[in-house]
Amino acid sequence: MAYPLLGSSGKQVPHKKPLPDEAPYMKRRILIVEDNEQAREQLRLLLLKEGGLDVDATGDGGEALHALETQNYSILLTDLRMPTMDGFQIIEEVARRRLPVTLIVMTGHGSVDAAVRAMQMGAYDFLTKPIDVAHLREVLKRALRERTLLDEIASLREHHRQNYAFQDILSKNPRMHALFELIANLAETTSTVLVEGETGTGKERVARAIHQSSRLRNGPLVAVNCAALPETLLESELFGHEKGAFTSAVGQRRGRFEMANGGTLFLDEVGDIPAAMQAKLLRVLQERRFERVGGTESIEVDVRVIAATNRSLLQLVREEKFREDLYYRLNVVKIDLPPLRERPEDIPLLATHFAEKFARPDRQTKQIAPRTMEILLRYSWPGNIRELENAMERACVTALEETIHPENLPPEILHPDRPKSKFQIDLDRPLPELLREMSAKIERQYIRKALKKSRGNIGRCAVICGLSRRSISAKIAEYKIDKRVFKEM
Repeated sequence: MAYPLLGSSGKQVPHKKPLPDEAPYMKRRILIVEDNEQAREQLRLLLLKEGGLDVDATGDGGEALHALETQNYSILLTDLRMPTMDGFQIIEEVARRRLPVTLIVMTGHGSVDAAVRAMQMGAYDFLTKPIDVAHLREVLKRALRERTLLDEIASLREHHRQNYAFQDILSKNPRMHALFELIANLAETTSTVLVEGETGTGKERVARAIHQSSRLRNGPLVAVNCAALPETLLESELFGHEKGAFTSAVGQRRGRFEMANGGTLFLDEVGDIPAAMQAKLLRVLQERRFERVGGTESIEVDVRVIAATNRSLLQLVREEKFREDLYYRLNVVKIDLPPLRERPEDIPLLATHFAEKFARPDRQTKQIAPRTMEILLRYSWPGNIRELENAMERACVTALEETIHPENLPPEILHPDRPKSKFQIDLDRPLPELLREMSAKIERQYIRKALKKSRGNIGRCAVICGLSRRSISAKIAEYKIDKRVFKEM
C-alpha cells in the first residue's frame, strides 16, 4: 500500500517549486530502494520535481548495490523492511565495500528503534512514514551539503594519487619522480635491475612496479629472500632439485627461476648470498639456463632478475665479500631508494594514505591532528616507510575519537632516544673497568644488529659475528636479549 507524502501540518500538499535562489542543492544523483512500486514511483517523482536532482529507483537491494558500484550516487534512500535484502543488509554491504554514498533510511512510526540501530550501523539519518515533505527537504539539504564536502576531500585525495602515485608508490619527492621515470623507461626491456636502499624503504614495492610496468607483467613475479635461507637450501630454492638429489628430496621440485619463467624473479638481500652460490648465480645470469640439483637436463628460462640489498654491493666487493663480476652483472640498471628522512614532504602524504588504509569499514577515515603531524615530521624514521605504516596502524587502532592525537603514536616516536654523547673518560675508575664496560656495550649492540639482520636465526647470527653457535647463545643469555622479537621483524 502506498503512503502519502504529507506536509508538516499533516495535510497532503502539492509540490512547491523552489525559487532560483532557494534551490538547496547542485545537480546530484539519488538512488531510492523501496519494494512498494507505487510508493517508490511517488517518491521518485517528488524528488525529480524538486529540481537539481537525478533520481533512480529500484525495488531490489541487489540491484541497488550493483548500481552503487557502477555509478556515482550522493544519497541512498532506502526502506528498512523489504522481503529479499532488507535495509540493514544494504547498510552492511555499503560499509563492507566502502561505497562513497550517504545513507538515509525510511521506516514506519513503530520502528524507530530499528532506525536508531540503522544509524548506529552507519546511516546518516532516518525518515518516518508517512514522509513529511518539509522534513525530507531539510534532511536532503543537510546530507547533500555534507556529501559535497566529503566528495571534495575524496577528489583531492584522488588528485594526489594521480599526481604523486606511480604503480602504488606515493611520493612528492623529485628524486622519487626521477625513479618513476626510470622505471617507465624500463618497460620495454628485460634488463637486470639492482635496487639499493635501507630496510623499509620499499624495495619490493619498486620491484613490483617494474614488473607491472614491463612487457612481462602477465607473467609471474616470484620473490625469494636470500638472507632467510642457509646455503644448503638456497641452491635448491633457486634452481630446484630432482628426486633423490639429497636425503629429504622425496620428489622433483621446481626452483624459483623455473617458476618465474616468462616473468620476474626478485632476489631480496642478494648481498647475503654465500660465495659458492654467487658463482652459480653468475652462470645462470650469463647463460639464462641451469640444471636442477641432482639433475642433468639443462633448463632455459626467459626471466628478468631484480636484485635488492640494504647494503652497498660495491662496498662488499671492495671488502672481497661479493664477486666483482656478479656485481657488474646485477648492476645493469641501478636504483638508489632514498630513506624517508630525506623525503620529508612524503610523510604527510604517506601518513594520510595509511590512515585511509587502516580505517574501519564502517567508519570515516581518521584525521591527523596538526600536533601529531608535527611529531611525525620531526621523527627521523630509522625503519623508514615500514615503520611509519606500523605507527599509523597502531594510531588508527588506539584512537577512540575521529582524530589521531600524539598519545596514539608509539612511545619510541613520541619520546625518541636522544643522540648518545661521546664516551666520557672518568679518571676515578680503573682503565680495565672502563674498557670492559665499553666492550660490553659494543658487543651487545653488535649482536642485536646481527640478530635483526638474521631475523633471529642463531646460526646466521653466529656467522655474521664470526663466533660459534654456543658462544652466541651464551652471549644472548648473558645480555638478556629476546631473540623472538627479531623473528617477528
